[in-house]
Amino acid sequence: MAECYILWDESYLWGLLAWRAVDSFGIPYRLVKAQDIAQGLLSSNPPAVLLVPGGVARRKAERLGKTGMAEVRNYIESGGTYIGFCGGSGLGLTGRYGLGICPWTRAAMRDRMLHLISGHIHVSLSNDGAGLCHGAFADLIPADLPEEPLLPVWWPARFASEPATNVGVLAHYDKPGDDFWIADLPIASLPSGTFQDWEQVYGLTLKPDFIRGQPCIVAGTFGKGRYVLSYAHLETPASPQANGWLAHILATLTGETPLVREVPPWNLCSMPAQWEHPLLDRAGAVMRELLDLGRDHFLLFDRNDWLLGWRAGIPGSHLNHLCAMLQQCRAMEPSDEAIRVLEEEATAFERALTGFHDEVSSYLLAERLAMTLSRTYPDAVSQKALQERREAIFGQAMEQSGLYADLLSTLDRVLWRQMRTGS
Repeated sequence: MAECYILWDESYLWGLLAWRAVDSFGIPYRLVKAQDIAQGLLSSNPPAVLLVPGGVARRKAERLGKTGMAEVRNYIESGGTYIGFCGGSGLGLTGRYGLGICPWTRAAMRDRMLHLISGHIHVSLSNDGAGLCHGAFADLIPADLPEEPLLPVWWPARFASEPATNVGVLAHYDKPGDDFWIADLPIASLPSGTFQDWEQVYGLTLKPDFIRGQPCIVAGTFGKGRYVLSYAHLETPASPQANGWLAHILATLTGETPLVREVPPWNLCSMPAQWEHPLLDRAGAVMRELLDLGRDHFLLFDRNDWLLGWRAGIPGSHLNHLCAMLQQCRAMEPSDEAIRVLEEEATAFERALTGFHDEVSSYLLAERLAMTLSRTYPDAVSQKALQERREAIFGQAMEQSGLYADLLSTLDRVLWRQMRTGS
């Protein structure tokens, strides 16, 4: 029996990160879909852990449907364990699109800047962490974890915390690490006193102190089961303290001994292709051309080997998801099912790819023109027109539509059939 189920739906890049982590640890796992859960998988063959990667919680809830959401709640209430990262964390909260296993809700988005943080941040381990719920979660904090471990966060939401007897904080946010950014501003590169100057001159409060002391990782009980909700992405490649903590959590909850305690680096661009297919090769060439165009015009840049950076407002996250899904498809041996799905959708995929190349190229250059003229001719390129064009290609915020959705959904279906054979 698989010891850890990983929910695949609506995860994309974040699902790949979770899969790589569990696979590298050597923990037995199975990739599952919302449809499997809605059809009773968790009750007929319950795992030690259900892990839900990042993504948009609302879309995950919609995939699960009322039946699937009830199945997850019943699984935990009967003694199962739930681990959620970022969007998976949000799915565990109480609210319209939440499972309600944690009584806390998601904090309202009153200031968009509060959600544009990314990079590593130190956290303080809570004094109540080891004694939480009469010691029920003391085993989730490894003894060798540093006093203020450095954990990665990637544009997290926030918990709206309130007193509750069955939930407590394992870690609070503390001071930023060297690679911490707010939107497209690298904090470490700013001279001392910059934030104070901006606040005094422009009335802007951007100093990352706004997140210090807020909950980052929480744990609690629901019925006979328990959960861990983390806005820190402990599955981030080559993040040793975060990876070590995740390896410890999975070992504790599954009883399995991890083969390693660090997720290996993930260089998207250097993975050798195992699946040679003309359509995938062309898609790879299109993505390289678009990313190079964005880099050449100062709209995109590389944060690390697997993560793009982008100027505020540019849909770099969408391009990152596409690149990750495509490169992972090409890096794995194709299954018969994967080949069949790609061939069935080849014509539509090729048409969407051609349109995507043309539309995104034109859009990025329009953004570059707007950036160039913003000081001398601020109204020369309509921001409304740019937004409408961006949304036509990629969809509105937290949504997926247009040519982007067409390409992503095909890659998702193909990759699912590749990965399912290896889990």
